[in-house]
Amino acid sequence: MKSNLKGKDFLTLQDFSSSEIQYLLELATDIKQKQKKGIVAQPLKGKTLGMIFEKSSTRTRVSFEVGIYQLGGMGLFLSSNDIQLGRGETIEDTAKILSGYLDGIMIRTFSQTDVETLANHANIPVINGLTDLFHPCQVLADLLTIQEHKGSLEGQKLAYIGDGNNMAHSLLIGCAKVGMDISIATPKGYEPDLQICEEAKSIALNTGSTIEILEDPKQAVKNADVIYSDVWASMGQEEEQKMREQQFHSYQVNQQLIELAKKDVSFMHCLPAHRGEEVTVEVIDGPHSIVFEQAENRLHAQKGLMVALMG
Repeated sequence: MKSNLKGKDFLTLQDFSSSEIQYLLELATDIKQKQKKGIVAQPLKGKTLGMIFEKSSTRTRVSFEVGIYQLGGMGLFLSSNDIQLGRGETIEDTAKILSGYLDGIMIRTFSQTDVETLANHANIPVINGLTDLFHPCQVLADLLTIQEHKGSLEGQKLAYIGDGNNMAHSLLIGCAKVGMDISIATPKGYEPDLQICEEAKSIALNTGSTIEILEDPKQAVKNADVIYSDVWASMGQEEEQKMREQQFHSYQVNQQLIELAKKDVSFMHCLPAHRGEEVTVEVIDGPHSIVFEQAENRLHAQKGLMVALMG
């Protein structure tokens, strides 16, 4: 399958068709297989990716920096202390200035609006490395991992247990786009954004996926091929930790919950994980867990993405 995505931004999976997402997954698979065989390919030789971090990260920083290096390019790390994004200099001006130096920008920040403003004023591809609303790079890696383990995406069921956060939002859109069923179980008051739910349901009408927003985790995991969890308090919500522990205590993914899903259910988590909170040790370090393969696939999925957008 061929697709011309050169120069396109990657801000949310809503902007990509089902076939374009499948193309990115095929490209990532091809790049991964070649790397595993020791085949060196450098389609981004001489290219530079600027990596703006207003939120810190292990996986995003390392996977993008290693990825661009393996593709023959260079990654330039820019922290909040290194540039004056939105403070001493407008986002619009920053976008135009960086467009003169770089071949692509990856930004990990708080506001989705800031990322969209950056993209609107840059004439190079902008990749959303995470905002409070979406985490599309993670879901691209997740879909790659599910496809590897289950053989296909269409018709698989993913049950997401926990906070209706940026992961829930991107999983809703991603699953709907590729024809996967998704059930999300959250405590009352922590549901995903209503507009994003409606958009996912609209996409699902064309792809045949089923979308459920539930309160009962036991109901959500019924017939699930994948159970997915995330931390109860995301970055920036640390002061809510104790309160959320009380609200979410019955949303822990434990062995009893695993046993209500399909026998070959896989457990996924975007990491970092808090063992003993949202997931037990026996699950995340047990035979159903594929979290470290999922983490590795951030590298391969993002390499595919960078080749498609910057190549």
